Amino acid sequence: MNASSFPSCQVGDFQVTALSDGFMSASLDLLSGIATADAASIQYHAGIAEPGNIHINCYLIRGRGRTILVDAGTGGLNKAGGELKTNLAAVGVSQDDVDTVLLTHCHPDHIGGLLDAERRPVFEHAKLLLHYREADYWRDDEKLNMASERGQRNFRLARQTLDTYAHNVRFFNEENIAEGISPVWLPGHTPGHCGFRIDSDERSLLIWGDIVHYPYIQTAQPAATILFDADPAQAEDTRKKILAQAVREKWLIAGMHLGQVGFAGIFKTEGGYAIALPEE
Repeated sequence: MNASSFPSCQVGDFQVTALSDGFMSASLDLLSGIATADAASIQYHAGIAEPGNIHINCYLIRGRGRTILVDAGTGGLNKAGGELKTNLAAVGVSQDDVDTVLLTHCHPDHIGGLLDAERRPVFEHAKLLLHYREADYWRDDEKLNMASERGQRNFRLARQTLDTYAHNVRFFNEENIAEGISPVWLPGHTPGHCGFRIDSDERSLLIWGDIVHYPYIQTAQPAATILFDADPAQAEDTRKKILAQAVREKWLIAGMHLGQVGFAGIFKTEGGYAIALPEE
C-alpha cells in the first residue's frame, strides 16, 4: 500500500492522514438504548458486511515541522488490529520521527501500540499528551478494585504505559497543543476522553476519538451507548452536543471508529444525524 492509498486532508498548514490499525471483533449486543435488530438493520442498510466488527483508526498530523500521532492502536493486543506500524512505514514515517503522541483516552485499542512485546516504549522520542483527568481515572485504586477482570487488565495496561513513558508524559487542560491544534474535552466514554480540533481560515477538523463506535448507528440514534462507556449518560449527552455543534459549525469529522474512509461530514436528519462521506 502506498501513501496515496490513505485518506488524507489538508487543514491550514497541517496534513492529516488516517492510518488504519485494522479491526477488532465485537458484537452489537454491546449496545444499549437500541434494539439489536434495529442496530443490525442500520448496519445492513449502510452496506456494512460484518455488522459487529469495529474498525480502528489512528491519525498522523504533519506540518510546521511537527510529526504528531493521535492514538496508537492496539499493538496487536488480543489478536486485534496491530497494523499501525506497517502503515506508518508506508507513508514514510518511522517510529523515531514521531515527536508527539496525543491520546484521546487510555483504552487498549488506543494505547496498545505504545509498548512493544518486551513492554518498551515504541515511540521513544515522543512526548505523550493526555488530559489530566484521564490519568487520574486510571490511577484510581478504588476504580481499579471495582472493575471487572477485563477492566482490571485495562487498568494495568494504562498504568504500565503511563509509567513506561513517565519521563515524557505531559498533561493538558484546555490550552493549545500547537498553534492551530487544540484539545476538546469530551467526557463520558472515559472521564478524560478528548478530541483534537485543527482550525484554519478555510475549515475546522475535529478528531473526536470515541464519540461513536458504530458511526451509522450512533449518529442515527445518539442515545445508543456502548458497554465500554464509563458514564453512559454523560457519553450520550456529549455525543448529542458534539453532533449538533459539528452540524452547526460545518466541521469535518475524523474518528477512531469512523471506518476506513477516515473523514466525514455530519448532517441533521428528522430523527437524529447521519454521516456524509467524502465521495458523496
